[in-house]
Amino acid sequence: MNGLITYFREGRRLPRWGIFSLDIGIALCSIFLAYLLRFNFDIPAKHLDLMMISLPFAIAVRILSFIVFRTYAGIIQFTSTEDGVRIFYTVSVGTLLLTVVNIIQFYFTQQFLIPFSVVVIDYFFMMFFMGGLRVFIRILYYELRKVNREQTKVIIYGAGEPGSIAKKTLERDLGVQYKVIAFVDSNPKLARKKMEGISIYDAAESLEGLFQNKEVDQLIFADSELALSKKQDLIDLCLKYNIKLLDVPPASKWINGELSFNQFKEIRIEDLLERPSIQLDKKKIRNQLVGKTVMITGAAGSIGSEMVRQIIPFKPLRIVLIDNAETPLFELELELREGFRFQDYEIVIGDIRNRDRLENAFKTFKPDFVYHAAAYKHVPMMELNPSEAIHNNVMGTKNLSDLSVQYGVNEFVMVSTDKAVNPTNVMGASKRIAEMYVQSLYNSIKDNPETPTKFVTTRFGNVLGSNGSVIPLFRKQIQAGGPLTVTHADVTRYFMTIPEACQLVLEAGSMGNGGEIFIFDMGKSVKIVDLAKKMIKLSGLELGKDIQIAFTGLRPGEKLYEELLNDEENTLPTHHKKIMIANVREYDFEVVSAHISELIGMFDEQDNFKIVAKMKQMVPEFLSRNSIYEELDESSEIDDTPKE
Repeated sequence: MNGLITYFREGRRLPRWGIFSLDIGIALCSIFLAYLLRFNFDIPAKHLDLMMISLPFAIAVRILSFIVFRTYAGIIQFTSTEDGVRIFYTVSVGTLLLTVVNIIQFYFTQQFLIPFSVVVIDYFFMMFFMGGLRVFIRILYYELRKVNREQTKVIIYGAGEPGSIAKKTLERDLGVQYKVIAFVDSNPKLARKKMEGISIYDAAESLEGLFQNKEVDQLIFADSELALSKKQDLIDLCLKYNIKLLDVPPASKWINGELSFNQFKEIRIEDLLERPSIQLDKKKIRNQLVGKTVMITGAAGSIGSEMVRQIIPFKPLRIVLIDNAETPLFELELELREGFRFQDYEIVIGDIRNRDRLENAFKTFKPDFVYHAAAYKHVPMMELNPSEAIHNNVMGTKNLSDLSVQYGVNEFVMVSTDKAVNPTNVMGASKRIAEMYVQSLYNSIKDNPETPTKFVTTRFGNVLGSNGSVIPLFRKQIQAGGPLTVTHADVTRYFMTIPEACQLVLEAGSMGNGGEIFIFDMGKSVKIVDLAKKMIKLSGLELGKDIQIAFTGLRPGEKLYEELLNDEENTLPTHHKKIMIANVREYDFEVVSAHISELIGMFDEQDNFKIVAKMKQMVPEFLSRNSIYEELDESSEIDDTPKE
């Protein structure tokens, strides 16, 4: 016995041959005890002689059933209900075979090989001893392993099947390192009951009390039906008590239908900012895109690549991927081939500033739809390089727009930004000028049946997790030990997840009649410093002790608060509650085109002040902040007469 205790205390596992041998021993003891019980522990001589013949046969049948159902294959220390089901089938089939042989024997000899009462008793003994042995070893294993071992105390949210599976997964994969001390559930009817021997509590009434009264280390979410708002409230509560959070993926994402601890994922800041999923008019989008050629610029970027992923299910004829970033395009191609098994794409390495390269793509692939997501987007970088902002964001958009008209594209959807509203920086102003060109171009052609292209613009704020955004930056800074750099204690931003942004772009594109600037419901603005604090807590660190936040001051062109509408603008509703149409000032195409030509013509001079001054003339609301260009803010409004 001491050897067995040492064996389990060291965490060793019984080999298959050991389990197989134990089961054979159980079969031998079971049939023998069944005989003893049947004859009141005094087996008559004639039955004793028959038993000597039947015993080897019964053992052979049991061995055969063990092999067929592989009762030895499971890890006996982690016995589960699945093992119980396997034992039931093993014993039942073996007993059924003994019964059949018994009947055949009686038919030919008028004598049973094994008394039926012995068969029945043996059946129940087998079920009891095989199951009992496994439960005993499991209990022994855990109790011995718990000695002198510090355990992570866990509460599982969700007292349904996923919660039960999560508990078993912890025990199977991590042994006694984790101890489930409670289940909690949003269904109050389950309170004061038990599951897997663990008490169930009402989440609304008891969860905070459990956090206060018990030494809880982690909370595991195992309720995929939990409303998003409730989940976010629970996450905030866990952060308040410095409790680590893990999320169980939905069953559809389990590997080969089985959950492992490696699939548990830590709660991320995106989960705190996530909003309810968007209901798309998929039928309308499918009717629009099925069998069509779709061109996506900036295809290897955060937005562009997600657009590709979301368009694939609508079965386009072809997706043309345009980007000047070779390596990200290569990685996207691998994802399409190996992850999506999608072959109907064309890779075009090219720059939207190169009109000849673009025209070759339009001429070759003849796109029906263009989603324009290529842009320079980093505010401080563009503040230092206004000529590049104009060349890429304005001239690139002009090239694509003109070619879309020239080659009869059905619809052109431009991805813009909230920074185009009352811009305080070069990047935002360049996007506003691009908006002006797209909208005025459509107004100039909308009555001409020979130019059917619709132009639609979409505006939204910061995208969670996109390349260069604040969240990946904070993650890197946390990994490096800090500090987390925040420009200003009061700076706020609107946030949206990448999938949500792309879904709304598709929806807006499907509902656009042409000329609209769609704005998206971005929810509530978020203080960046609060974002930093929550990310620190989610990482299991303590602000001021483990890591610091450093305020660096607003960057050139940066403003405290982002806006989605100009002060003089208002919105019109659409059938989708998250999408509105902005009423914006419209400009004459000839006027806008002339000014843009002049602006682009300034590139060769590389005179940043001259370029920015022209931008301010075109966008009167463009007032620089924290920038060397503030001295230019006395520019006059745009001249409404075309240049000669």
